[in-house]
Amino acid sequence: MFDRGLFLTAQAVRRQLAAMPHDLYLIRLIHSTTKQPFPGERLWTAQQLTHLPTLGFLRVRNREGCDIYVHPYAPDHNSGYILVDLDHADPVVLHRMRASGHEPCVVVQTSPGHWQAWVRVSSTPLAPALASVVGRHLAHLYGGDRASTDWRHLGRLAGFTNRKPHRRNAAGLAPWVTIVHAAPAFASQADTLLRTASHMVAAAALAPPPSDPPVTGLPSVAQARQTYHAWMRRWRIAQRFQPPDWSIVDLWVARALLAQGASALHVQQVLRCGSPQFPRGHSDPADYLRRTLARASFAFPAPGGALCAPHAGTANAAAVTACSNSTGER
Repeated sequence: MFDRGLFLTAQAVRRQLAAMPHDLYLIRLIHSTTKQPFPGERLWTAQQLTHLPTLGFLRVRNREGCDIYVHPYAPDHNSGYILVDLDHADPVVLHRMRASGHEPCVVVQTSPGHWQAWVRVSSTPLAPALASVVGRHLAHLYGGDRASTDWRHLGRLAGFTNRKPHRRNAAGLAPWVTIVHAAPAFASQADTLLRTASHMVAAAALAPPPSDPPVTGLPSVAQARQTYHAWMRRWRIAQRFQPPDWSIVDLWVARALLAQGASALHVQQVLRCGSPQFPRGHSDPADYLRRTLARASFAFPAPGGALCAPHAGTANAAAVTACSNSTGER
């Protein structure tokens, strides 16, 4: 029997992957309400990922509430693709990106008013620090989400629905992730962009440490609240999320502080005193803080091997192994 939905999903996935060719793609499934990842992550070739039984498996998980995320995979590096999470979808932004030589190869609409653009800047892997600087620079130029610029941030895979409850329409239906633009291409000003980012990385490495780093001692309750709310204002949490998912905001704050060199005890103090209504019904607040710190630490892994091995087939697609990566948004 012809499955029109499966056919349309396959068509969208093939179109997205064809415009962002790569050897392997990391796929991550995250439940929209519990925020729990489906056990494990997989690495697929484009051929394996577009195999109809594989897509059928992903469609079932999507209907069960999982959001489907993708990232071109390079072990311990960025693959050369930079994700720009555009808060306010506007065709003018795409015109500006093209006019500036930052042409996206893929743009998907994740929900009405929200786009994600993939910009290919290199055919070889990029160091994490360099890729993150490029992401922040592009987000700054085009009004993107600066909280979604880490070097391995996941984007949504077209052909599936956005299961986040606050993205549903008036009829309660989840919006489809659709392709706005897809054409394989490098950003024409990629070399200039990478040179600029390289200078910024070098300057940051040579800069003297701040006179009052946040890593010394534990902050007072007032200081912890001030720190937490400063990050909220910077990311415009109240304006962008109604209501915010404070567990996700806690994770973002923890990652930001760890990136600045803060100790685990310092971060826990900021979350304990600054996170709204903490502990928010958590039966074991100490365990919640420990798990949040553990997840945040994945943003700064020690050098090592690949997270997962390539998938060899689809017969046992439900049996996956445990791995981790940055979360996707929108």
